[in-house]
Amino acid sequence: MLFPAPLIPARLVKRYKRFLADVILEDGSGTTVHVANPGAMLGLTAPDSPVWLSRSTSLTRKLPLSWELVEADFGMGPELVGVNTMHPNALVAEAIAGGQVPALSGYARQRREVKYGVNSRIDILLEDDLRPPCLVEVKNVHLMRMPGHAEFPDCVTARGAKHLDELANEVRAGRRAVMVYLSQIGSARQISLARDLDPAYGRAFDKAREAGVEALGLVCRVERTGITVTGEIPVAG
Repeated sequence: MLFPAPLIPARLVKRYKRFLADVILEDGSGTTVHVANPGAMLGLTAPDSPVWLSRSTSLTRKLPLSWELVEADFGMGPELVGVNTMHPNALVAEAIAGGQVPALSGYARQRREVKYGVNSRIDILLEDDLRPPCLVEVKNVHLMRMPGHAEFPDCVTARGAKHLDELANEVRAGRRAVMVYLSQIGSARQISLARDLDPAYGRAFDKAREAGVEALGLVCRVERTGITVTGEIPVAG
């Protein structure tokens, strides 16, 4: 996934109200930007952090700038981290279509945002005439409290636990279901659950795994020009 235009550098002042952040642009002016991320963003909101922004082409949007990347140091030197949670679904879909995810290869068709379960939509539905459909739920990962060790979630996510329960029901009905945890931290070498931050999600994960829901970790290369899935990494419960 390439950004359609060069990103705009800035410095973070603060993030607040979940979807807003104040930044200082290179010319010294301050502005408020949109934050497409409902999580806590632990470790990514230090004041004066270098950030990069995209500009919307919409003339009616109230906040034309969106926070895309932040520079953070998890103990192995500064690196770029993707914070926009609107991108992971497209990144995973692109990687599957390009044959970069062996665990999800061999399906003839791919559809996005398909209704299933109880008032839910699956991020990606893979279909083939010769096998059961595969439901793929994508979660963005950008928490790292130990070098190389990414974690999910970074706050309580009742919605995430609901998705696990519904995927387990799909497996019981004879379909395949895969939870994909996508790390937008390129130095991640494995992904595990932050059970201390959301014990209920951990319990839902264990039940889903027992029911046959698969867990797949993917890691990205994050650059100022774009973000690309580079491969699979282990998921440890």
